[in-house]
Amino acid sequence: MKALPCLLMSFSATLAVAQEFDLQPPGEREFVSDEAGLLDEASVAQIREICDKLLTDKATPIIVVTINSMAEHGGGNNMPIETFAALLFNQWQIGHAKLEGQDWNTGILLLVSKGDRRARIELGAGWGRSENQTCQQIMDEFIIPQFKQGNFSGGIVAGVEALDKMARKLELPSRPKSAMEYIVPLVFVGLAIFTAVSLYRRGASGWAWLFWGGVFTVLWFVMRSMANSRGSGGGFGGGSFGGGFSGGGGASGSW
Repeated sequence: MKALPCLLMSFSATLAVAQEFDLQPPGEREFVSDEAGLLDEASVAQIREICDKLLTDKATPIIVVTINSMAEHGGGNNMPIETFAALLFNQWQIGHAKLEGQDWNTGILLLVSKGDRRARIELGAGWGRSENQTCQQIMDEFIIPQFKQGNFSGGIVAGVEALDKMARKLELPSRPKSAMEYIVPLVFVGLAIFTAVSLYRRGASGWAWLFWGGVFTVLWFVMRSMANSRGSGGGFGGGSFGGGFSGGGGASGSW
């Protein structure tokens, strides 16, 4: 008798692995499947622009999916959204398990089930559990408050913008900028103005203007490069799906 619960658990796990939902993934670099009709055209265009740039820069796809309910797509009446999201992630193979021989798997799924009043951020296995806290913050501060007000487009767009920041290892939009982030541009502008005024007063030749213009152009690009550290070093031209699988990390929310 004691073996019966173990056999049932094993049988349920086998069914979960084999289960597939009647949901088709969006096309390569389309990023959005709005089955529940929660997004307006402008929001879809904005999401695709953000996600396309992130995929090119970081080889990290964000896939946004809205559905009316999990049960409608074969999820059953009692399936947790965490299970549904993980199975869907694996079914679609979001992201790439490896790139250039390196473990990668940094895909991101944002799933919204309108009828169940549940949302889930599901992360690829390459994230581990390192960003669970950040995902929960994104869910609690960017997505769910908007959903509670009935603003699904706004919540999803805000969530995608925050996930983009997370994937780039940048501070989330809600966090105040550090003093240094304000001081460095001000110093740069002040130094540029001071140099221009000095050159003008001294009646400097055109070559001097060209030289200092070149110096400040280089400094500007160095600053931009530092602000966008961890770049891919080149444009990733692949698609959103390529063998990625869920690692169980992420965050859930309800409204």
